[in-house]
Amino acid sequence: MAACSPSSEQRPPTAQPNVQVLAERLAMPGLNRERTLRLYLPPSYAASPDRRYPVIHMNDAQNLFDDATAPFGAWHVGETLDGLARTKGFEAIVVGIDHGGDKRVPEMLPWPNPPRFPVAEGEAYIGFIVQVVKPWIDSHYRTQRKPASTAIAGSSIAALIAQVALHRHPEVFGRALLFSPAYWIAPRIDVLVRERPLPATARVYVYAGDREDDEMLPLVERVVGLLAQGRAAVTLHVVPGAKHNEAAWRAEFGRAVVWLFELH
Repeated sequence: MAACSPSSEQRPPTAQPNVQVLAERLAMPGLNRERTLRLYLPPSYAASPDRRYPVIHMNDAQNLFDDATAPFGAWHVGETLDGLARTKGFEAIVVGIDHGGDKRVPEMLPWPNPPRFPVAEGEAYIGFIVQVVKPWIDSHYRTQRKPASTAIAGSSIAALIAQVALHRHPEVFGRALLFSPAYWIAPRIDVLVRERPLPATARVYVYAGDREDDEMLPLVERVVGLLAQGRAAVTLHVVPGAKHNEAAWRAEFGRAVVWLFELH
């Protein structure tokens, strides 16, 4: 599944002042690579030195904050969260993890799916988030560190690996935002959901558009049905007419955060 082709015109930067690209690239154990992080700090962060914040870890950071780095348009995560700070009083740190370009699919694939996708580096990628990214962020920023305050999010295959991380590490992640998860590439997700049921404290927001492709809705509804058999809080939001693209995910992000963090 693919979005429409990006514009050939250079997009101007749109990232907000409270979004920064971290200078230090973090090593990815077992993958012989380094990765850039992009960080959103909430509006009150500088003025509230004693306050700690929940953290949302998000894949595909190039697409989150800045149209200049997002070939299909950014999600405008910073603008949405600034709005929630004003209207709901909710503030969070967002840790955006850059994707690896031509390594994106193997890094986010939890299990091999030959012949087209024979290489799966998802376990190492999850290990990088859990063992490197989260400790580094926790040591440098004022974070809330319990699972209830720690979310992981992504779209398409990045949503798939986010869900696997939630099941593998419920001691780390307590919330997940899954937009248009690419279950078609990983049929073993059913086994994982059954074998590693989520705790009652977990919350999972799943989104899909009804014009993504013929496989999306049946697969999403099946996996959500399996998740709903457990104790975790799970919701599915299907948007009529929505396709598999950044514009749809951008429009959904605020609604998802409101549900995920139980805002009123």
